[in-house]
Amino acid sequence: MVGRVTATASPDPVESVNTFIGTKDDGNTFPGASMPFGMAHSSPIGSHYAGYRYDDPVIRGFGHFFLSGAGCSEQGGLVSVLPTTGLPRTFDHRSYGSAYTHDGEVGKPGYYRVALASGITVETTATTRAGVERFTFPPGVTPHVLVNVGQANDGEPVFASSVRVVDDRTLAGTVVAQAFCGGKAYTTYFTTTFDRPFRRTGNWGGADGGAGLRGQWVAFDGAGPVTAATAISHVDAEGATRNLGEARGRSFDDLRAAAQRAWRDELSCVEVDTADATDRTVFYTALYHVLLQPLTGNDVDGRYLGFDNRVHVADGWTYHEFYSLWDTYRAHNQLLALLRPARARDIARSVLAIHEQGGWLPRWAYANQETNTMTGDPVTPFLVDLWRFGALEGFEEQAYRALWQNATSVPPASSPFEGRVGNPSYLAHGFVQYDKNFPKKGQDVDPHHGASATMEYALADSSLSIMAEALGHKEDAEALRRRGRNYRVLWDAAVADRGFTGFPRPKVAGGRWLDPFSPQGQDGFHEGTAWQYQWLVPQDVPGLVELQGGREASLARLDDFFAYPDLVADPARVVREKWVVGPYNYYNQFRYNPNNEPDLHVPWVYALVGQPWKTSAVVRAAQTLFVDAPNGVTGNDDLGQMSAWYVCGALGLYPVTPGTGRFVLNAPRFARAVIHLENGRDVTITAAGADPSTLQYVRALDVAGEPWDKVDLDVERLRAGVHLDYRLTADPEEATWGTGPDATPPAPCAGP
Repeated sequence: MVGRVTATASPDPVESVNTFIGTKDDGNTFPGASMPFGMAHSSPIGSHYAGYRYDDPVIRGFGHFFLSGAGCSEQGGLVSVLPTTGLPRTFDHRSYGSAYTHDGEVGKPGYYRVALASGITVETTATTRAGVERFTFPPGVTPHVLVNVGQANDGEPVFASSVRVVDDRTLAGTVVAQAFCGGKAYTTYFTTTFDRPFRRTGNWGGADGGAGLRGQWVAFDGAGPVTAATAISHVDAEGATRNLGEARGRSFDDLRAAAQRAWRDELSCVEVDTADATDRTVFYTALYHVLLQPLTGNDVDGRYLGFDNRVHVADGWTYHEFYSLWDTYRAHNQLLALLRPARARDIARSVLAIHEQGGWLPRWAYANQETNTMTGDPVTPFLVDLWRFGALEGFEEQAYRALWQNATSVPPASSPFEGRVGNPSYLAHGFVQYDKNFPKKGQDVDPHHGASATMEYALADSSLSIMAEALGHKEDAEALRRRGRNYRVLWDAAVADRGFTGFPRPKVAGGRWLDPFSPQGQDGFHEGTAWQYQWLVPQDVPGLVELQGGREASLARLDDFFAYPDLVADPARVVREKWVVGPYNYYNQFRYNPNNEPDLHVPWVYALVGQPWKTSAVVRAAQTLFVDAPNGVTGNDDLGQMSAWYVCGALGLYPVTPGTGRFVLNAPRFARAVIHLENGRDVTITAAGADPSTLQYVRALDVAGEPWDKVDLDVERLRAGVHLDYRLTADPEEATWGTGPDATPPAPCAGP
């Protein structure tokens, strides 16, 4: 075991974070204050649908709930407060919002500050369940605060709201708002308290009612700052009031110090050595974004609103909510399970609670409802990986029964869950039939994207086969392994594009091929094309290589996919000019799309096909997309998934194949990094001469002092504490590591 480095050995990780990274070009992060995995926040709201965009000219208020990096518009901003020097002419926040300046604007974990054009300085911090603001007014004005409960960000419909005066320091009420991506309305309860009494107050729009402008203003006598704290709850008004106890009676400075201590503890789980302050900021901001979600879901007394619309109690554990599973099953989930296993256990238990109360497992769970957003079966690899990482101890069979139900049946029409609605066709014929007219319960439905849904189902089945085998369900395991090869059912060896033959192709009713079909088109695939989805077969890379015409043909296809020859010559230019398109331009593409999830694992396919040096080159090139600037996240951050991709790649560990517990390796970004595990052991990663400004490859690797030629390492080896010592080279001719006959791991679903 490598000993810990003292806290003084590295700069403060809190100071290394820039929360403005990702606030432009639809990265959709928020710059304001939060606690790790916090339920509540305090962050500015502009005109952008995600709440804040760096180039928004006006701040409309400071909201108390946000999602970080999601792609749909209903992402919070609820219970918006704005300090003013008087009452506005209209109480529409599109008119009364304040201009502001980026000069002196600060965004750090647990703290945000901005100067408004009115002369008011706003600072924010947070507890787990409350957002807190301190407003410092210019001399000679009467401090006013507007509490808007009828509006949020531009994409957040508020259907009903209420606000009441509790006493001369306290307001309380409700906001009924639209859930994510077309979900159903849900209720947020809030309580807002001020650190001194307000002398006058008034209401606009009425105290209670349906959609429309509504809120309460308060005014204070005398100079000096005003501190406001707003706690929220999804349970009831009493829950919000109890949650406010986290902030009540504590000064703003004490709360800020506590929030930043909490973040310092969280961010210190990984320590990187670099002389480049910018590189350090990009890394720790990515880690910060990873540690924002899923969100704490229960009140301070343990109560939470379940998927049966009843109140339950999390006794001795923390219920979590808001699960973007289609995104986060690919790396975010595994990274949290490695870095924060206690948190991962609570997350696993929370997902099982959704099944207990709702009857089915979720896909995109927002608050206490299933939105049925995205396609495939992401909850299976998500939960199987949590099992593989030890987070389901004591709940293994319960989880397996829920996953088996999900994999073999379909929720009834009366259920709000869609589940694997493509199962009838998939179980009978091995594919989800493509049907654009198939009815849906929410945002998406699998038959609308039958080809990509088939490939996601097959990957999920493969992961579940590993769990089934380990738990002694031998017949299930064999059936699931066979189904893990169902991607082959869609492989059409006759389809040709750009000089390559053979692509996955949608099938329609009766097993006929979709005709006409283009591998660069959108029909049958969700947020991607056949070019991206052809690689979504990490469970059987040898079988995929065979379908593509053999190893050399497969490698040539990878080279074309990444524009590899051009990339080696000019990485930063090529990734921007040949890979990246708009954050929502998923189609008419034939190359790697680093903005979205379906092909995020593909750089490591090189290693699994025998050319690991190219994995290191492609990952290093892709890292140039992450920069210390508002546009420093590529695509939506998707509740931390894109940031998790960066953290994993920078450490040189990526979880390519769900259920295996294996991380595929690449040249690390830093000369030294230490992962401080919760069990007291360390994973130390050294790479003398690591230089992120150039392409580097692995010449040799020692694991625990012994030569290591395999391209992967399993989670048990990491959790035991281990030293990975890389020798890097800038010459790909010297990069012979990981190319031996036994260097690649076995494929979970290899077979005829």
